[in-house]
Amino acid sequence: MINFIGTYDCKADTKGRVMLPVALKNQMSPILNDGFVLKRSVFQPCLELYPMAEWNLLMQKMKKMNRFKKKNDDFIRRFSAGVKIVEIDATGRLLIPKNLVEVAGITKEVVLSSAINIIEIWDKDGYEKVLNDTAEDFAGLAEEVMGGDDYELS
Repeated sequence: MINFIGTYDCKADTKGRVMLPVALKNQMSPILNDGFVLKRSVFQPCLELYPMAEWNLLMQKMKKMNRFKKKNDDFIRRFSAGVKIVEIDATGRLLIPKNLVEVAGITKEVVLSSAINIIEIWDKDGYEKVLNDTAEDFAGLAEEVMGGDDYELS
């Protein structure tokens, strides 16, 4: 299991290629040859880059869903809409398919943001907006999510 660290400002070219920063590429080096899955986010206007091993773990959980329940079937369809297998090329570039560039509203300025075991790919303006919109109530959210009595720091 990999845990990514960092937030990186990058640029996308007109073909949707993003050069990975050296620090991020170094973190990915043990898994570069395994490939990645790129998909739209469920909650935000960004993309999510899953290392193949992480994607496979998620798919094992989803395979257990009963496809004869309409809500499960609808969820799986929507969740997997636009999913693509991608690779990081020899020069360290990620090619974002055109349809996913449009979904995330990616222009030239891009932010790659670690989200534990995946990388979020944002248009810079969208990323800044989401950070600003959630800044005011982050302390309350942190208390609600992490401040319960059942949380241990061990």
